Amino acid sequence: MKARATLDRVLSKAGIASRTTTREWIENGRVKVNGKVVRDPDHWVEQGKDVVHLDGRRIKAEKKIYVALNKPTGVITSHGDNQNRPTVYDYVKQLDRWLIPVGRLDMDTSGLIVLTNDTDFGEALLNPTTGIPKTYYVKAAGVVSDSQYFDLAYGLDIGRGERSGPSVVREVRASPKYTWMELTITEGKNRQVRRMCEAIGHVVLKLVRIRIGGFSLGDIPVGTFKILDAKDLKKLLSR
Repeated sequence: MKARATLDRVLSKAGIASRTTTREWIENGRVKVNGKVVRDPDHWVEQGKDVVHLDGRRIKAEKKIYVALNKPTGVITSHGDNQNRPTVYDYVKQLDRWLIPVGRLDMDTSGLIVLTNDTDFGEALLNPTTGIPKTYYVKAAGVVSDSQYFDLAYGLDIGRGERSGPSVVREVRASPKYTWMELTITEGKNRQVRRMCEAIGHVVLKLVRIRIGGFSLGDIPVGTFKILDAKDLKKLLSR
């Protein structure tokens, strides 16, 4: 039996644009299935049998590409910004490929973020059931006590009716004014690490994601990227 998928998903899976964008293209009459214009994004397509064209060009799957970017602070994880702030796409534009960020890093957080046109891989990396760990380097104001480390490790109320799950925390060093630590989580709640630290009374002054799964940021310079190979992808998905 041939695999079936909706028309918008067929286009997005081909790695040429987001699902939202492909729906707009379809509704604007730019897409044909077997020679006929189809304006319904939810139209079912039988893959391997039906022929899809966009603006007269037959749709074929793009070669999959996986990128690890060392995102600088002050850069947003978005395709565009009405305040004209720099985005992650400014740093990968030389690739001239449609890519989606796998997850997000807020503007004030730097470090490792993965971009790809492989939506299946992106979903696998983000799926909370896989429990892929993400490790952050944190500089926090003040000295974190043993009981506060315990709270971080075993979970605590982080506000908005949410609670953090278990984490792995390791103190790197401390001074009378600051604490540096590595914090590993397997969840993806909005601004989670910052909220965890704020919940124990410590403001985060610097936050860098240094590892996803078994893949480390390593020596990728800030503002540059690395094209990932099969070994890297295996590391990303490892627990």
